[in-house]
Amino acid sequence: MRTVTLTYPLPPHAAAEWAQPQIAALGQFDGLHRGHASVISSAVALARTEGVPAAVITFYPHPKDVMGKGDYDGYLTPPRDKQELLAEMGVDILYVIEFNEQLSQVSPEDFVSVMLLPLRITTAIVGFDFRFGYMGEGDAAMLRRLGGGSMKVETVPPFLLDGVKVSSSGIRKGLQIGDMELANSWFGRCYHLRGTVSHGEKRGRTIGFPTANLELEDRYVIPAKGVYAVRAIHNGKTLPGVMNVGVKPTFHEGVTRPSFEVHLLDFAGDLYGQEMRVDLVAFIRPERRFDSVESLISQIREDAKTAERILLES
Repeated sequence: MRTVTLTYPLPPHAAAEWAQPQIAALGQFDGLHRGHASVISSAVALARTEGVPAAVITFYPHPKDVMGKGDYDGYLTPPRDKQELLAEMGVDILYVIEFNEQLSQVSPEDFVSVMLLPLRITTAIVGFDFRFGYMGEGDAAMLRRLGGGSMKVETVPPFLLDGVKVSSSGIRKGLQIGDMELANSWFGRCYHLRGTVSHGEKRGRTIGFPTANLELEDRYVIPAKGVYAVRAIHNGKTLPGVMNVGVKPTFHEGVTRPSFEVHLLDFAGDLYGQEMRVDLVAFIRPERRFDSVESLISQIREDAKTAERILLES
């Protein structure tokens, strides 16, 4: 998959280089959940039928992040994760349009004429609630009209699970309360965090549970503080483990920035400076303060057993 960064207005050389008949899925697609996948898979399937490249057109940074609207608290799929997942879906070209204040002022008419039509998109695939242009004035019907006879538009209906529409906002809420069952079901995979193992306080090794302290590589949505059953992916190997997300209230007061500490079950080795991806399989319990280190050790031992059982059954 090729990744192409575009800016508004589309430079003539960019249009000349990338213009070709192609099918494109349009959207922000943060999370690449099952609803997004239904839009993208429709584009890929149609592209294969017509023998043209399958493209995805998205934006970075997230418009809400740039405009400071709402309670935007990070990315479900930062750029690297999005690229990897889209490649696995069979996408040939990922166009990432740089979103800034200038682009936020662009009318739907100008966005189509300046950014989309020059790429020679033959069919645009969008979700049922797709909006674009200044103040979200454009919708699928307007996109179809503005495409004229050169760009068709197909709309994909909402993806429902148990009668509920799968959405990025719903996943965010699920993560914030530790509802990993909902979040992972809506994702169609386990939510993950990725980063580099760094030196932490090294307290875990003194109590018999050494941990890998994960420095996140990007601005992920942070899940609820607590303990999780996880699978860590390191050097192509999958390792079972238990992770604590939080501020370690047994040892600290007044700390607000959470840490991400992973205890790998049945593993010994030096991981410092190495990359690790951690898949969050299940939420075990909320983080809490213990009256003694002994009580904490006893609870960690139980958490490890619980995580091992969950991972064996999942």
